[in-house]
Amino acid sequence: MANSILTDFVKEALERGQARPAIRAVLLDAGWRAEEVDESLSAFAETVFPIAVPRPQSYLSAREAFFYLLFFIVLSVVAYNLGSLLFALIDTAVPDKIEQPYRYWGGPDTQMRSAIAGLVVGTPIFFWLARILLKARRSNPALQRSRIRKWLIYVSLVIAGTILVADAISVVYNFLSGELTLRFALKSLVVAAIAGAIFSYFITNAERDEANGI
Repeated sequence: MANSILTDFVKEALERGQARPAIRAVLLDAGWRAEEVDESLSAFAETVFPIAVPRPQSYLSAREAFFYLLFFIVLSVVAYNLGSLLFALIDTAVPDKIEQPYRYWGGPDTQMRSAIAGLVVGTPIFFWLARILLKARRSNPALQRSRIRKWLIYVSLVIAGTILVADAISVVYNFLSGELTLRFALKSLVVAAIAGAIFSYFITNAERDEANGI
């Protein structure tokens, strides 16, 4: 965020009809850093009007950061437990007598109970947070420009995209190795479905923001 004294100076200079290059030059001569000057100048639109017209600024507050971070954390908890539950159901429906994947887990029943507990707790919290954030954005359009929201959307896209690529690679590798079993294929499908749904949701949000110039 630009220095308030600098921003006020730029605003007053623009309203008095001073050219942007002249304002920038005098501020640099006064010892201000170029980044600070450019940020203050970019805060106002280059339009002809009696007073300086502010541009929409990215929004960031501790409260919004808390809710968005919690939202994405709970999303990961719900996604993980949903995948864990489906994995356990697949292992129950398509057992493998050779493998012993539950030596330390205690069996598919234990995994299912753990996953259900995570979903019972996490899912209501997830939808509650989603409702709060959606209501806040509708009542205050400035929240659409939340910096933390943008960063977390793209971090989620990177994670989901990486999981999709890794999942596809593992399927191809096992196919070429002749080890593509029904159980492995079903688990890969679960991973692809969950990661793909998350990726599709957030890429849609990102594209909508870009289309709206947010």
